[in-house]
Amino acid sequence: MPTETPKTGDATARVDRLDACLPQTQCTLCGYPRCRDYAQALADGAAAINQCPPGGDATIALLARLLGRPAQALDARFGAPRPRVRAVIDEPRCIGCRKCLDACPVDAIVGAPKLMHTIIAADCSGCALCLPPCPVDCIVLIPAAAPRNASSAWPEYGDAEAARWRRLAAAHFARLARRRDERAAEAARAHNRAERRAEIRAAVARVRAKRTGASR
Repeated sequence: MPTETPKTGDATARVDRLDACLPQTQCTLCGYPRCRDYAQALADGAAAINQCPPGGDATIALLARLLGRPAQALDARFGAPRPRVRAVIDEPRCIGCRKCLDACPVDAIVGAPKLMHTIIAADCSGCALCLPPCPVDCIVLIPAAAPRNASSAWPEYGDAEAARWRRLAAAHFARLARRRDERAAEAARAHNRAERRAEIRAAVARVRAKRTGASR
């Protein structure tokens, strides 16, 4: 008997529930580009429930209950839980290269080309993704106070800020996707223009060749 294909709405709702189990740091330690992608992999059965170091035991317990899987220890290959941190830019050393801006999955960094950048402390998730692209190593991680929210699923992260990081990440990745599409469209237009110019040059060359041949 064929297996019934889940409805799109049901599948999306399932991913939403799994995504809600993650603290939304967008750190990529789980092996996926963002928390939503890890949630999708969990829904597809392509990922284990113990791949999120920031979420630690709390996230594993949530995912185990939701998916009906046994709880297990965090897989050390993906890292270990650590005290919460946030990024800070040593602003006098910043050269304004902008390389950290697109690297930040929650758009917590603001700045302009060749001008000093700074990090919005309240928006920083501590993912550390801004460190590798910085050519002058002017970004450091410092301890960050954990929110006092007894109802939060995670001891280091609050529900409200996790929801905010989710929204910021969705906007960030949508913006990057639009930029890629715009670049691809412009490349296609440039290619078409080059082809048209080549066709015109070839037509002119044929006409000239015919005129040269007729004049002999």
